[in-house]
Order: sequence, then structure tokens, then C-alpha cells
Amino acid sequence: MIGRFSILYIAEAEAEAAALSSGVLAYLVEQMPQARITVVGSPASAPLFADTPNLSRLLVLDRDGRFEWIALWNQLRETSWGLVVDMRGSTISGKLKRQKRAVRGPDRPERHAVEDAAEVLRLDEVPAPKLFFSDETRAVADALVKPDGRPILAVGPGADWMGKRWPADRYSRVAAALLNDETGPLANGRLLIVGEEADRDLAHTIRLAVARDRVIEAQGKLTRLQTAAALRHAGLYVGGDVIWTHLAVAAGAPSIGVFGPSDETRVGPWGGVSVRGPRTLDEFKTLDPRLNQAIQHMLDLPAERVMKAAKKMLAERNKVG
Repeated sequence: MIGRFSILYIAEAEAEAAALSSGVLAYLVEQMPQARITVVGSPASAPLFADTPNLSRLLVLDRDGRFEWIALWNQLRETSWGLVVDMRGSTISGKLKRQKRAVRGPDRPERHAVEDAAEVLRLDEVPAPKLFFSDETRAVADALVKPDGRPILAVGPGADWMGKRWPADRYSRVAAALLNDETGPLANGRLLIVGEEADRDLAHTIRLAVARDRVIEAQGKLTRLQTAAALRHAGLYVGGDVIWTHLAVAAGAPSIGVFGPSDETRVGPWGGVSVRGPRTLDEFKTLDPRLNQAIQHMLDLPAERVMKAAKKMLAERNKVG
């Protein structure tokens, strides 16, 4: 019976990768609305799928050790799965009782990660990243954002490595220009700053771009899923090669990614715009082969280049609208 059709979705362990691939699960949810879904993820990735419609179970694999996989096997082996989608390429999915199995293969460098994810189901059209939000998640996000009809510019300035971090003063200059009450395309708008609690100090300069009562600080105040729900209100998002950029895309926010020592052809904002300075990724690798040194690689990307891309994107969206 279709009402008993069960889908097992094994998500990537990294939150960034899981967000990029989220359109695959969203496609299954929308194409098979009566299916019962079990999602397996890591402590980082599983919470992103907590509000998935028709979610039967959300299982967290704490570590990738042998005993953890055995414990997972014991929770999955009794079910006869209609479809198993394995985004980790694990061996466990091949041992389960199932009608069909789809396993993610090796990534292809010439393709975007979102396209690689769609290849798992052999889809003709690539589904964009998408996350689902419950009424409760939306309510928590809305209580912080307090949407009032004014446009919102969101920024995600934090990064897990200083080499990917675009200077805060340049985010501030972009925000000030876009939110300028007289000349900005988001005039009279508000500024939403997202990130972890540890990112709050980095955002000090950005807060000064507009009056204090026009700043919404979400760093450390919302979970990642709640942050994505908040980002659905953004008229534009600007951020680097970080989880917040992928969450903005999955929330449907028009997005601009600022890139330097990262491959925007692989992980740039899907459906958005990637902006980089004059150096290519190969040039960054020549200077920093492992891309892990304490070097501020992003200093060569001027604020004006990002402003230009932002204004162009907003103008094009206004024409369509």
C-alpha cells in the first residue's frame, strides 16, 4: 500500500553538504506525499531535517565508528524499505531490505554539488536546495525577525577559517549602500546578521551600517533550522563559503556568495551569484597548497564589486516582479 511506502534517507554528515543536497529529499517529499520518511544524519546535519513532512523517525549517528553503525543497523533492519537513498555511499544501505536503492557516487569536479546530488535519483531537472519549516520553527524565527513589510538584507559574515572571511568593514559598506534611505535598492530596510554566537564580535562593524533599531541580530539566538526560517524573509543575502549561505538558498532567499580560496563552481549559491576578486582558486592554492594557513585571502575582493552584483540582482528581480 502506498500509505505504508517507507523511504530511508541517509544524509551527509557535514551540514553544508546536507543543505546543498536537501533538494533531493524535498523532491521525494513532494512527489510521494503519503510516504513515511526516516532520515539518518549526524549531530550537525540531522537537525536540518527535523521539520520534514511525514517524518517518521530522525536518527542521529553520533560518530562513524563501527559500533555506531551496528546500532543504526539494529534500528533499520526490520523495516522493508520502499526506497533507500544513501547520500553517504555507505555499505549499510546495501544490506537493508528494500525495493530500490539509490547511492551517491563520486563527485565530479566539473559539476556543482547540487547537480551531483540530483544525479543520485537520475533526475532530468535539478531540484534546488530546500528545507521545510514547521509552524513552531517559523514562529520562533518570526518572533526575532518581526517581519513588518520593510525589506531585509541578511548577511552571514562568519567563517570557520580566517582565509574565507571577508572583512567586516566591507560587509558594512555593502549594507550601508543597499539600505541607504535615499539611494539604496533596499531603502528603509533592516539588516539581519546570522551566524554562531562566536561570530558576534566579527559583526560589530557591520552593526554600525544602519541605525541600531534597524539591526536584527540572530547570531547564537537561533538554531540553524530556525535561522533558515528567518532567512526566508530576506530580500537579499550576502555571505561567504559558509553554512549560512547554503541555508539562505534552501530558504529561498536571493543569494550572493563572496569567494576567494573556495570553488564557487562546486559550492556557490545555487541559483544565485558568486563574486570573487582577481585571483583564481588555483592561484590561492599556489600560495596556500592545503588552504589552511593563517592568511587573510579575501582582502583582494573589493566591496564595490559585491555592491554592483547585489544591485544588479535586485534590479533584475524587480523587473521580473
